[in-house]
Amino acid sequence: MTQKIPIKVKMTAENKCSFCVGSKCCSYTTEQLSTPRSKHDFDHILWQISHRDIQVYKDEDGWFLLINNPCTHLVPGLGCGIYETRPQVCREYSNDYCEYDEPAEKNFELFFPDYASLLQYCKKRFKSWGTF
Repeated sequence: MTQKIPIKVKMTAENKCSFCVGSKCCSYTTEQLSTPRSKHDFDHILWQISHRDIQVYKDEDGWFLLINNPCTHLVPGLGCGIYETRPQVCREYSNDYCEYDEPAEKNFELFFPDYASLLQYCKKRFKSWGTF
């Protein structure tokens, strides 16, 4: 029986994505929201989070919709199927420090995985939540 000897490969920015399991950065998109202040603002976010695969978080950069929907160009093995012609935003993405290094969730100040959690927050924040 032959024993396989693991080969140590130095991780660099150029090969880092090949170590990532699940292409995390290509499995969602985010959209920054204006900072919600009023009941109306939060009611609108409740409508947004009512849709499938939508979550909301707040971090040091502000409030965001988290749209859990993978890129349609991921291929088996989860590589990019249009790498040579990928959009500019993909080309500009820096993986110097990314979710491979640390989950983004670690830096969330607030996280709402669903409608019920955001509604609970709204009721605590606005004592008169039910009246507009």
